[in-house]
Amino acid sequence: MTFLVTGGAGYIGSHVVRAFGEAGLDVVVVDDLSSGHREFVPDDVPFAETSVLDTATLERFMTAHEVEGVVHLAAFKYAGVSVERPLHTYEQNVQGTASLLTAMEAAGVDRVVFSSSAAVYGTPDVDLVTEQTPTTPESPYGESKLVGEWLLRDLGRASSLTHTSLRYFNVVGSATPDLYDSSPHNLFPLVIKALREGRRPRIYGDDYPTPDGTCVRDYVHVADLAEAHVAAARRLVAGEPLEPVYNLGSGDGVSVRQIMSAFAAVTGTDVDPEVVPRRPGDPARIVASGKLAARDLGWTMRHTVEQMVASAWEAARD
Repeated sequence: MTFLVTGGAGYIGSHVVRAFGEAGLDVVVVDDLSSGHREFVPDDVPFAETSVLDTATLERFMTAHEVEGVVHLAAFKYAGVSVERPLHTYEQNVQGTASLLTAMEAAGVDRVVFSSSAAVYGTPDVDLVTEQTPTTPESPYGESKLVGEWLLRDLGRASSLTHTSLRYFNVVGSATPDLYDSSPHNLFPLVIKALREGRRPRIYGDDYPTPDGTCVRDYVHVADLAEAHVAAARRLVAGEPLEPVYNLGSGDGVSVRQIMSAFAAVTGTDVDPEVVPRRPGDPARIVASGKLAARDLGWTMRHTVEQMVASAWEAARD
């Protein structure tokens, strides 16, 4: 069984590639390296530097390597920036997904695990998000991910395509020190950068209706996330039933101030965050149930918050 991982040179994608390898499954990678790192892909993994918009190259690559399924992670993933760049976001995330599905049809590949996002929910008005929570995305990024799910749904109705979409929440940590999160927007890299530069990390608002006044989020370790992709791929190949979407969440949120305390404990640093005004659109709490994923994908939280922080700190680059 050979799976193609699009975006396999990125932070999450490279962890998925390693998880497939550790499970003894063959994998090949495409990535345009716009945000990924070539060194994240093992030397023995076939790699093509190309965009998912290049339908013909994708088809040739899948055919050449006898690909049986796809894990589709390649995307423009910055929700905040997507508000300023909606055309680029839709091109990469919607047209890119359509291009990939076209190439898959031409190559006779009819299995896909899709990287979706908690952004499809927007600002939920429930304490615990489930797969039945209404989807009300509030950014072009969230909208594009929801459209990607619709593309899979509609093509699945019209063809032999089997699929599932995994909705990620806050993905953090590292499974190995040579794979790290280089995002300029994610909380963990921002805190690490501030601490290593001798600056105070920022907390955006401490007057939310939460136990300590700071936003509560659902943090999951990237290694646990990667294993869920392997489980989903195995079920697709085996012809076992899967839900159309799964939340990969912890069911138990952690506040931003608790994250700061975890960084202080792990690093031995006196972390004194600077509290600044709220950012528009930040909900007080987003926490998801992972019960469906636990039932079908063996999803579980194998890492504590301190382990998430410690692994991210060890892997981070200056």
